Amino acid sequence: MKMFKTTIVGLLIGAFGLVSQAGAQEKGPIGISMPTKSSARWIADGDNMVKVFKEKGYKTDLQYAEDDIPNQLAQIENMVTKGVKVLVIAAIDGTTLSNALQKAADKGIKVIAYDRLIRGSKNVDYYATFDNFQVGVLQASYIEKTLGLKEGKGPFNIELFGGSADDNNAFFFYNGAMSVLQPYIDKGKLVVRSKQTGMDKVSTLRWDGAVAQARMDNLLSAYYGNAHVDAVLSPYDGISIGILSSLKGVGYGTPKQPMPIVTGQDAEVPSVKSIVRGEQRQTVFKDTRELAKVTVGMVDAMLSGKAPAINDTKTYNNGVKVVPSYLLKPVSVDVSNWKQVLVGSGYYTEAQIK
Repeated sequence: MKMFKTTIVGLLIGAFGLVSQAGAQEKGPIGISMPTKSSARWIADGDNMVKVFKEKGYKTDLQYAEDDIPNQLAQIENMVTKGVKVLVIAAIDGTTLSNALQKAADKGIKVIAYDRLIRGSKNVDYYATFDNFQVGVLQASYIEKTLGLKEGKGPFNIELFGGSADDNNAFFFYNGAMSVLQPYIDKGKLVVRSKQTGMDKVSTLRWDGAVAQARMDNLLSAYYGNAHVDAVLSPYDGISIGILSSLKGVGYGTPKQPMPIVTGQDAEVPSVKSIVRGEQRQTVFKDTRELAKVTVGMVDAMLSGKAPAINDTKTYNNGVKVVPSYLLKPVSVDVSNWKQVLVGSGYYTEAQIK
C-alpha cells in the first residue's frame, strides 16, 4: 500500500512538472521585427530584447528586414500566420504596415511600435521610445554651448542634416534641434550658406551615411570655397561618419582647418572612437537595454490583462490615433563624459573604445 501511494505521488509530481513546463513553453512567441543589421544600434536592440524576453520565459522570433520594405511586410505577415502573441516592430517606413497590422488585429495580436512610430494605422496599441524631440534639443544645445552663441558670439556657418523622411522620429529630432537653432539663424548668428533648411531639403534617405557624404561633398564644393564650416547638425552617427569623410576629403581635421562641430546619435562604437580622437564632437546615447526592459514590461502587462506603464498620452499622433507611449530620457555624450556614461553603465567596455 505504501509503495502504491508513493507511485501515485510520483505520478502526480511528474504530471504537475509536465504542466508547469508546458506553461513555460506557452509564453509567447513574441514577434520582433527590426529594420536592418547595417546599424550596430539595431543589432543591440534585437539582442537586448531577446535576452530580456528570455529571462521572463518568453520565446521570440527576431527578424531583420535589411531596409527592404516588402521584406519587412513579408516577415510580419509570416509572424502573424505563425500565431505570435504580440508584435514588436521597428518600422523601416512607418506608413506601409496598415494592411499587415489589420491582419494582426483580426487575430487578436497586439502591436508595440518600437522606437519608430507606425503611422496611419489604428492597430498600434503602444509605443516604446525615447524623448525624440529632446534628442534634437541635446544636439543643438551642444552646438549652441560650444560656439558660445548664448554669449553673443558669431556669426558662424552651419549646415543641417535630417534623418530619413519616412521615419517619423526624423521630424522630432529636426524640430527639437531647430527649436534651439532657429532663433540664432533668424538673428544672423548662425548662417546656413546653402540656404537648405526644412526636412524636405535636408533629409537623408534610409539614414544612409553614403547619401549624407555625397550631399556634404556638394555643399562644400557649391557654397564653401574659401569659407569655413563651423558646425554641422547631424541626427545620427552613421550620417556623421559620412559627413566627416567628406570634410576630411577637402582638408578639414588639420591645425590650419580644424573640424567643425559635428553632432550625432546612438553612441555607436565608430563614432565614440571618433569623439575620443577629436573628430566627431558629440553623440546622444539611448540605452537600448532600458528600452528593451520597457518593451518587455509592456508585453508582460498586456498578456497578463493589465495596463502597461506609460508616461505620454499626447505627443505621438500617428494620423489615426494618439498612441499611448513610454518615453525614456536620452543623454548627451562628448569627450568629457563618454567613459562615465558608456563604460560606467556597463554598455561598453573601455577596450571596445580604445
